[in-house]
Amino acid sequence: MAKKVVATLRSSSGKDFAKVIRMAKSPKTGAYTFKESIVPNDQVKDFLAKK
Repeated sequence: MAKKVVATLRSSSGKDFAKVIRMAKSPKTGAYTFKESIVPNDQVKDFLAKK
C-alpha cells in the first residue's frame, strides 16, 4: 500500500500533496494510535493544529 501512495505523491499531479501522520492517545486505554492522511501542502499546518 505504501508503494502506491508514494508513487501517487511523486506523479506530476501529486506534487501538491503531503502524507501527514498524527499521533493520538486513546482516552479509553491510554495507548497511542497513528492516523495517516494525505492533505494539500497549504493545509498541513491547519491539519496538525487540530486536535
